[in-house]
Amino acid sequence: MTDTTYSPITTYSPITTVATINNSKVLANEWGTLTQYDITYTRSNGLEQKFTREAYDRGHGATILLYHPVEKTIILTSQFRLPAFLGGHNYELVEACAGLLDENDPIQAIKREAEEETGYQLNEITKIGELFMSPGSVTERLHFFIAPFTHDMRINEGGGLEEEGEDIKVLEIPIKDALKMIDNGQIIDAKTIILIQHLVIKGICTP
Repeated sequence: MTDTTYSPITTYSPITTVATINNSKVLANEWGTLTQYDITYTRSNGLEQKFTREAYDRGHGATILLYHPVEKTIILTSQFRLPAFLGGHNYELVEACAGLLDENDPIQAIKREAEEETGYQLNEITKIGELFMSPGSVTERLHFFIAPFTHDMRINEGGGLEEEGEDIKVLEIPIKDALKMIDNGQIIDAKTIILIQHLVIKGICTP
């Protein structure tokens, strides 16, 4: 029997959201702002539906993956992440350098973060896009960058800012090993996986 209720979209064009925020209430405002929203949303069949959602706003951010085009290595970091720890991950997260924009230009912000976290002073930076990482609950839009590095570009040890609670280890890992770390679950951070796969898929830094 043929199911006639399912009608897949075979060609796509952006669909405009029709929604109204009727009321909002701040639930928490410490490190970021957690707000509850009462919304009226117009469904695809034209009917209106009211519901309540919460969204967490901590500003927008940027992330960057440093790669050595000759030695085929990348620079990653390892650090404690509270949400991952609360979710049962009892190891430091291995991830690409990242940080909040703090209302700064994304390129300048990520240059600052790269120097603070990894110790590398970068010159040539390429932006590959902007992505929402958790659009079901977080407003953050993350700017993605890649940059080549050489060892003479390292001007300090990195490690982050102690006064901000950062205790960051800097790792230089062959790209082939990073791919294995994704497969075996040692790298489970989404932004980092996206950046590594971009380097490989685009042929920028391959095993």
